[in-house]
Amino acid sequence: MATRASGAGAVFDREHRFFFISACIMALVLVAGFSTNILFQRSSFAVPALYHVHAVTFFGWVVLYLLQTGLVATGSRALHKRLGWLALVWVPAMVVLGIAITLTVIRSTGGPFFFARDEFLIGNPIGILTFAGIVFWAIRLRRRTDWHSRLMLCAMASVTGPGFGRLLPLPLMMPLAWALSAVLFPALFILAGMVRDKRRIGRVHPAYFWGLGLLAGTQIVAEGIAFSPMGRAIGDAVTAGTPGAARPLYADWPQHP
Repeated sequence: MATRASGAGAVFDREHRFFFISACIMALVLVAGFSTNILFQRSSFAVPALYHVHAVTFFGWVVLYLLQTGLVATGSRALHKRLGWLALVWVPAMVVLGIAITLTVIRSTGGPFFFARDEFLIGNPIGILTFAGIVFWAIRLRRRTDWHSRLMLCAMASVTGPGFGRLLPLPLMMPLAWALSAVLFPALFILAGMVRDKRRIGRVHPAYFWGLGLLAGTQIVAEGIAFSPMGRAIGDAVTAGTPGAARPLYADWPQHP
């Protein structure tokens, strides 16, 4: 019995090391992406306060998630549980700021030129709401640690898109830039979890299927709305009377006079 218990503990430890290592890689993608943007002078610190508040809040989530997976991997469960309640405040703040920054960008520039205007406008809010929904589902299932840890990985993966978007040559990937950066590359982390489950326990945990389905399914819905008459009407209403109204509707290289 002692041998079996020890073996089960070893499997448990390896599993949570996997979540911690995944968290480190996801954090690296985000940090590298935004650092590259600054390095190549595609962005600067000379922006309105909203951008800074947004950056601090979202980066704070990355730090919190990294810390939480580290605490579980090292056996500090009591502190993990106490810190976990921060999500009830942090995630709604991320939703508000994510939508606010989307509206600000779409009105000032029409969004990145390698995305269609309305897929950026519709896809971003739906993406952040999907992230929030998965996080709160994970919190509800916090006592079922197998579901909780996997759903949290899926939620974190869903917000790595901006990191990939700054590392990938998205202008060369038009018109699929949004699908690649917002869905395909973030999904690689979920697929890695699926492969690991299959190898370790012989089956894929259903949490991964739900996470992958929500990540892809909600963005398919977002694309459907964005390229519909309703999406066009929303985009026109949001950008009316702003510089964003002047950009092309679809992904295209900027036209210089």
